[in-house]
Amino acid sequence: MPTALESPWWAPARHADRRPVLLTRNRITAALRAHFAVRDFVEVETACLQVSPGNEAHLSAFGTEAIGADGARAPLYLHTSPEFACKKLLAAGEPRLFSLARVFRNRERGPLHHPEFTMLEWYRAGEPYTALMDDCADLLRLAAETGGAARFTWRGREADPFAEPERLSLAAAFDRHAGIDLLATVSATGETDRDGLAAAVARAGLRVAADDSWADLFSRVLVAKIEPELGLGRPTILCEYPISEAALARPSPADPRVTERFELYCCGVELANAFGELTDPEEQRRRFSAEMAVKQAVYGETYPIDEEFLAALAAMPEASGSALGLDRLVMLAVGARRIEDVLWTPVAG
Repeated sequence: MPTALESPWWAPARHADRRPVLLTRNRITAALRAHFAVRDFVEVETACLQVSPGNEAHLSAFGTEAIGADGARAPLYLHTSPEFACKKLLAAGEPRLFSLARVFRNRERGPLHHPEFTMLEWYRAGEPYTALMDDCADLLRLAAETGGAARFTWRGREADPFAEPERLSLAAAFDRHAGIDLLATVSATGETDRDGLAAAVARAGLRVAADDSWADLFSRVLVAKIEPELGLGRPTILCEYPISEAALARPSPADPRVTERFELYCCGVELANAFGELTDPEEQRRRFSAEMAVKQAVYGETYPIDEEFLAALAAMPEASGSALGLDRLVMLAVGARRIEDVLWTPVAG
């Protein structure tokens, strides 16, 4: 006879074991909704089908097509984030909004990844991205209180969700955990020194390949040396990403080499990614095109650019926005070992 752990998630014995965690997930979700509602955020529902799933090089989407009444076919994608739609709503005039969106990412499955998951995104028009840092601290405390957790845990790592998060720049993190002067390899105009970073990475004891780009080397150090050290004991806000890793964030007014972007970590797990939002459509197009060139070289495919999104950027007010993985937050709050343990109905396979 198979054990409960070997049984499918819908087997009564296994479901009985999982149900308390799933009910805690429901309570945390309800608490998050109430938290935003009392702060005058409007909850929005965004369409899952989009003309572009996003334009990050290493983000893979699920594609489909729409078939019209006349038989004409047009490609569509399940969104990887509600970001484009939410920013269009900012352009439409919504000052504060949030979305609990089902999102879809291909090539991703493991303890911290699932092909379909829930993304909490929220946006503040006319407010600085530092306000999102305070939001993140509040949401950690709220999830812990609702879930009855004094500590967040994941695979032997712990963090106090009630502690004030450490704010750590990427430059300081590279120096502390890898002995690398990161910003020495980034110019004031955004150019990067690949060879300079390669030499520093080699001195740090990590592999360097002849075809590694600056971004490859940056990611290797981040994953191997830095992320495992973040959010231990208390949460970490890892901020001021280099301009070459800006994604959809605007440059920092204090230092043109870095951006208004941060990520939130607990127990070595990335929970959120936040931006002071870029509103320059031409710069965003340039970034998207560069990312799609990398995607073509690595994966042999590209995704279209959402022209309506770029048009909306030109009309969008100054804003800040964050995306937080709800499933990961619940996982840490209940001490689960993998995302599937906190999903009511995991994807088959």
